[in-house]
Amino acid sequence: MDYATLAGLVIGILVVTLAIATGSELSIFLDLPSFLIVVGGTFAATMVKFPLSGVFVAMPVGFKAAFRNEKEQPRDFIRKAIAISKLVRKSGHIAAENVKVRNQFFRKGLQLVADGRDLDYIRKVLTQDMALSIQRDEIGAKVFMAIAEFAPAFGMFGTLVGLVQMLSHMNDPTTIGRGMAVALLTTLYGVLIANLIAIPIADKLEDKRQREVALRSLIIECVFQIQQQQNPTAMMEILEAYLPEKQRQLGAKDSYTGSGGSGGGGKPSGNGKGAHAAGSHET
Repeated sequence: MDYATLAGLVIGILVVTLAIATGSELSIFLDLPSFLIVVGGTFAATMVKFPLSGVFVAMPVGFKAAFRNEKEQPRDFIRKAIAISKLVRKSGHIAAENVKVRNQFFRKGLQLVADGRDLDYIRKVLTQDMALSIQRDEIGAKVFMAIAEFAPAFGMFGTLVGLVQMLSHMNDPTTIGRGMAVALLTTLYGVLIANLIAIPIADKLEDKRQREVALRSLIIECVFQIQQQQNPTAMMEILEAYLPEKQRQLGAKDSYTGSGGSGGGGKPSGNGKGAHAAGSHET
């Protein structure tokens, strides 16, 4: 659970509500026709811009991704990959089939290794899988960014509609003030939806997409090294390039000394027993 997203939304709604309630009655800021113009118009425009299936798939996926906090760290995959490589060097590629990992993409790569596939085939399958997954994430970010664009526009549209209705009843001056207030509510709703919900979620999805690309690229390289039965020292030199600069020395120390962390790397030893034990843990 990404508590930052949840806390941000709750605090934002709470601050807006308290600001309104301290200055006037909250009920005067609630207008169903204005809300329907903004929400209905935004949803309709989004459906026009994107395929129907894309909208209904991207929105749930987008909200799920925005509220989900990934716990997988690149260093954990490097530890695990080195342990699996030791096991494969000792027992052959088929040994990768019995290693338990939680990450579905990593598990798919290990299955390809266990099946005896060559590097070109593994590269093609995993790269295509990554591209399709990233494409789905991109659509989710684009849908929320479109909502951020359309919501203020339909808020202004609702304001114009309210102004036309207000000006058409100029013969009754007592209704002008209330009519103007109702007309401006659509702009208020549009601004809130765009800046409190749509834009932050779109930006968070884009950030998570970039991190997912980096993580999957690391996993692909891990699978390549395992398939080639690379020795642990050379493997660390290749894979540590995917780590931030501050984590590289720590990652190397963990791999060489065998101090496994949360990645379940265990204590690698020269005879491969530590790596074999690591295969029973999950990443």
